[in-house]
Amino acid sequence: MSTATSMRTTGVLSPLAATTSHRSCGLPNLPTRFSTSSPAAASFTFKLSSVSVSRRRGQFQIKATSEETPSDGGEILTDLKEKWDAVENKSTVLLYGGGAIVGVWLSATLVGAINSIPLLPKIMELVGLGYTGWFVYRYLLFKSSRKELATDIESLKKKIAGTE
Repeated sequence: MSTATSMRTTGVLSPLAATTSHRSCGLPNLPTRFSTSSPAAASFTFKLSSVSVSRRRGQFQIKATSEETPSDGGEILTDLKEKWDAVENKSTVLLYGGGAIVGVWLSATLVGAINSIPLLPKIMELVGLGYTGWFVYRYLLFKSSRKELATDIESLKKKIAGTE
């Protein structure tokens, strides 16, 4: 067996050794995963002004500091208990909540069924793009139509609030 053939075989059998010696692929490296044990990953609220981005060898490292610590789970539970005790008609709230859950489940089932039909998802995507284009042309392109949209939204807000 010649040395060229044995090197090719080694490259096939041991891809790590082949990739460390030289890069034969033109694809970029994947970004490294961020650790969830770091304080920046465990925080929930970040200050945008303290975010610093450094770029080294094609990898991004983002560092952010937390402005405040996450709230305690006990505080959230006591707040929820207080709000639940303040509700007068608990059966209506439970009925609406159950109806919302059933509605989300039903719509997810319907979307899944439509998505399984060949070509129909692409047609629906084209319909959505067409409607978006029409909406932009009708309401967002010209200043007078933007004002009309704003007045329509304000009148809808008043109807919902019951002030009209």
